[in-house]
Amino acid sequence: MVTTDEQKELKKQLAKFKRIVSELAGEVHDIVEDTIWTDYVKLPKLSEDINIAMKEVIDFQEKHPFLK
Repeated sequence: MVTTDEQKELKKQLAKFKRIVSELAGEVHDIVEDTIWTDYVKLPKLSEDINIAMKEVIDFQEKHPFLK
C-alpha cells in the first residue's frame, strides 16, 4: 500500500511530466502563432519530444493507476 507521503511525491512527479508536455506544446503554439515562416523547421523535433514526453506520462500513469 502506498502511503500518503508517497502519493504526494508520485503526484509531484506526474505533475512534472505533465508540465514538460505542456511546455513543449506551448513552444509549438508559439511557433504556429508567431514564427511559423522562420521556425517551422523546429516542429518535427518538438513533435518527437512531445511524443517521448507523453509516453513517459502514460507509462507513469500505467505504473501508478491510482493517480489518474
